[in-house]
Amino acid sequence: MRANASSWSVGSLPDALRVDLAAAGLLPPLPRAFLAGRDLDLLAPLRFVPPAAAPAAALVAALPRPPAAAARTRAELAAALAVSNRAYGHAAADQAAKRLADPATRVVVAGLQPGLFGGPLLTFAKLIAAARWAAALEAAGEPAVAVFWVATEDHDYAEVASATVLTAEGPRTFDLGPDTQPLLPVGMRALSPAVTEALRGIAAAVPGERYAAWLQALARWYQPDARFGEAFCRAVAHMLGPRCPLLLDAMHPALKAAERPWLARLIERRGQLAEALARQDAAVEGRGYELRVSPQPGASPLFLLRRGERRRIEWRGEDGFALRGVASDGSGGHCAAGAGDGGGIGELLRILDENPSVVSPGVLARPAVADAVLGSSLQVLGPGELSYMPQAAAAYQVLEIEAPWVALRPQALVLDAGKAQHIAELGLTLADLLGDRSRLDRALAELAGGDFVTPVRERLAAALEELRAPALAADPNLERPLEKTREQVLRAIDLFAEKALPALARRDELLSRRVEALRQACLPAGKLQERLICAAHFQGKYGDRLAAAFWEQLDLDPTCLAVIQP
Repeated sequence: MRANASSWSVGSLPDALRVDLAAAGLLPPLPRAFLAGRDLDLLAPLRFVPPAAAPAAALVAALPRPPAAAARTRAELAAALAVSNRAYGHAAADQAAKRLADPATRVVVAGLQPGLFGGPLLTFAKLIAAARWAAALEAAGEPAVAVFWVATEDHDYAEVASATVLTAEGPRTFDLGPDTQPLLPVGMRALSPAVTEALRGIAAAVPGERYAAWLQALARWYQPDARFGEAFCRAVAHMLGPRCPLLLDAMHPALKAAERPWLARLIERRGQLAEALARQDAAVEGRGYELRVSPQPGASPLFLLRRGERRRIEWRGEDGFALRGVASDGSGGHCAAGAGDGGGIGELLRILDENPSVVSPGVLARPAVADAVLGSSLQVLGPGELSYMPQAAAAYQVLEIEAPWVALRPQALVLDAGKAQHIAELGLTLADLLGDRSRLDRALAELAGGDFVTPVRERLAAALEELRAPALAADPNLERPLEKTREQVLRAIDLFAEKALPALARRDELLSRRVEALRQACLPAGKLQERLICAAHFQGKYGDRLAAAFWEQLDLDPTCLAVIQP
């Protein structure tokens, strides 16, 4: 596989469709800072791929090579993944597994929860981005493989149990009902009959022969009693075909066995880890950033599965542990070991050694554990993940593994050619549609005859400024009253503009309706399209053209929105 080299640059995107994500306020503070080259030391020992650094020789040379210690682990894991990925219908399972088994192969890793019907569009974009990065490394002369970590150990049911599609009336969400087992990992859950009703509801809401045929295919994988993780893997393997990354279920027995020594090291070095986490938290807050993951004194970044509940492990004293939310026995501050809900550190290590499947890393430990097992060279992260990686960096130091580089994944918007043409015809930009409502109303007011408020506001501001010199000459104490008067006058005119400009924008009802339809397609329910609309919706609409368009058009430079036109 080779990536389309020209798609690294956003230069070919028309100006009307170009959206600078930072300028548009569509990136969190830390990713925005990293893209600007600021505060990169907060990620250490991780290193950040600068947005202008195409995957050429200089970057490839700087990427860490897989450690020799990972060779045997990867070979055993690759053999197991070949079997599971063939079962998912992965068209290139054997080739990808063979690459993973090769100690010289660079691993590009990404991951997310196994969302319903393939999850939101951002999951699809992340899968493609990881595969594109691997292909780019191949093109630069390095053997590489993309691995997608399917986070089946997570127990956040709300993250995976709904799917939203675009209908003629706007976005509609279909879900699987209430969560009856809130601490049960997603990978252990079976789909209920509600999944069939959800598919029927989508079929009624979005007509079309191609769409109906796709829903029938989804129904083969998403049926009552099927597992969340397996259904997800089958769906995305079908959508991406041979370009699909190697799919790694976080609960796969081969992976759990490979994780065991690294999880043991985190337990044994729990004090060192707690200190490292505290230092990282203090460093992040010291730069003025909010912590993405709230500090939890005494809590570990590990979980233990007991009686169908995945509970956080908390440290008790020098050598004890307990499970959060489980009643204490009142002695020594932790639960009775006989109940299997706490005890000494030796007991916890024994549990891990005998049954590694019940111990899982949390969000601050999982990246380092994954990289230790896979010998990763590059992680592809979303904006939210990159925001907590300065905190997660602590685990790399404790595990003493060479940290990979990290790249911010591109954000994507699917926009068919007709809608792109409508934007151009209206004289708007995609940034107008994605911006706040006042910005859009101002643009529409210009189209409807001109913004008659802003020129007056500017003249008022200038006139008030003319009062400053004579007023201060008369009495320096007049500066504060003058400033207060200025604020009141301009605030009053701004309040008037909030009413006047939308009224002007709505005067042309046809224009208003067309613009609102475009905004709903690009920013459904006020959210970025990729964060809300299910990837399966676009597969039903465009078929195999969806993956082909993403492969050719997804820009690996994360500074601008990738606009995909199937």
